[in-house]
Amino acid sequence: MSITRFTRRRKFAVASGATVLGAAILAPVASATQETPPSASTIKPTIVLVHGAWADGSGWNGVAERLQDNGSPVVAPANPLRGVAHDSSYISSVLKSIKGPIILAGHSYGGTVITNAAAGNPNVKALVYIAAFVPDKGELQSDLLNKFPGSEIPAAIDPVPYSTADGTTGTDLYLKPDKFRSAFADDLPQSTTRLMQAAQRPFTAAGFEEPTTAAAWHDIPSFGLVAGADKAIPPALQRYEYQRAGTKSVVEVPGASHVAFISHPGITTKLIQRANAATR
Repeated sequence: MSITRFTRRRKFAVASGATVLGAAILAPVASATQETPPSASTIKPTIVLVHGAWADGSGWNGVAERLQDNGSPVVAPANPLRGVAHDSSYISSVLKSIKGPIILAGHSYGGTVITNAAAGNPNVKALVYIAAFVPDKGELQSDLLNKFPGSEIPAAIDPVPYSTADGTTGTDLYLKPDKFRSAFADDLPQSTTRLMQAAQRPFTAAGFEEPTTAAAWHDIPSFGLVAGADKAIPPALQRYEYQRAGTKSVVEVPGASHVAFISHPGITTKLIQRANAATR
């Protein structure tokens, strides 16, 4: 497992290569030439970006734009945030709707979701974890969060009861307005985090206590980004998870908050592209 450290002034050195295919005309052809279908190696994988709690798909905009500019098809589905089983089943259905190879990235709780959702799907060629949970089978997110000190999330949570149409009840977890930026996104401008806090999507409390039922990283190559100043998922936990998963490449970004994919979209994009290149 290689570890690369980046600051704002250091950038990836990306090697690229191109193969030019030529064809000789053997004889005149009277009828229209039939096009040769593209081979599996020439099809660009679809990059699927899965957000975590207190966020939505728009958080990936900086990464998605860069990937699209490079010609990659991108999907950033809405993670329902209704619990591990529910959300994993939904994202799994999204993956099954996509033809061809997939590079699957998850941030924070999105890491738990992709770990479950990708299991058994041969089209998923790589898992990219961005400051994420990387649970093993039978493991709870609460188990992981308690392994290392440093998370400010427990003190920042504001529980809000909710009820459903069938009369059942649950508890949604929000982040308190005065804790949102410090615990979640303190390397972003306050003007940005005020809007993020106002639009945050809650995560159901039951999700913290739902076990992972499948761990796709046992069978699918993984890549990881450590947010060096993360106050939600401690950096020590991220390093532990990636090492346990046998992650092929780890990028560590000193000073990055939990939302490193927003504050460092370029580095995040390069890691996803590295995962893509490594699986060709």
